[in-house]
Amino acid sequence: QAIENQLRICGYKSNVDVLALDLARQGLRSIPSLSQFRRLRYLRINNNKIQDLTFLIKNYCLTELYLNNNELTDISGALKHLCSLQILFLHNNELKKLGKTVKELKGMISLHTLNLFQNPLAYDPDYRLYVIHFLPSVQLLDRKLVTQRERESALHLYNPKRAWLVQSIAFGKRVDTSLGTTVGFGRCTQPARRLIMPSGREFGNNTNKVPFDDPEDAVLVRAMTRSLMEFSFMDWNKVATCQERRLENKAEEPLEKLTVQFR
Repeated sequence: QAIENQLRICGYKSNVDVLALDLARQGLRSIPSLSQFRRLRYLRINNNKIQDLTFLIKNYCLTELYLNNNELTDISGALKHLCSLQILFLHNNELKKLGKTVKELKGMISLHTLNLFQNPLAYDPDYRLYVIHFLPSVQLLDRKLVTQRERESALHLYNPKRAWLVQSIAFGKRVDTSLGTTVGFGRCTQPARRLIMPSGREFGNNTNKVPFDDPEDAVLVRAMTRSLMEFSFMDWNKVATCQERRLENKAEEPLEKLTVQFR
């Protein structure tokens, strides 16, 4: 009856024309299947007494779903097919299992707004970081923007190996340098010595003799003429993923690159 009243109020002539339904605050305990509304995009069922969501099994086009203030205890198997969802309100229910709830939402790659507060699962000490890590598309969680620092903390907490790997990635190449160039992590404080090869002791003329009077000079020449290694790397945590670039829809800022040279 509530659905029929809503269709009559909105003046819908065909089920295919129905894009939005507002069934909030109707005291509903259950709802029949909404599969006849194949193009349904916006659905409000908040502030009822709903305990089961099987009526959503065919509504693949939903982009906004408001289920807050109901009596839901488990959503497993009820929402994972809604891959187009962008806004999902589930606050003030009775959801207790954080892992199962988040697993149900993992396939929603466009989900950017999510409310889960005032559920028993929200009292988990690592609740917010857990949701941020396993649902990376979410930008607004429980009415609070997700920060870059929170994303980094979540990565270190739930995937420390990847966090370490991200910070260790660099690109290396060999750089030819001339004799006397000083490079490294710190600057050389010793004045450069001018090396003079003794007359008559060139490499080609006499191979049985040391080409320098001081053997340390020969070692220094060999060290200074070696190629240089140059590594460039950046803070990969600040590099937006393709999904974040698509959702934020804004120009990327130039990346900061650090270059280190050493022998």
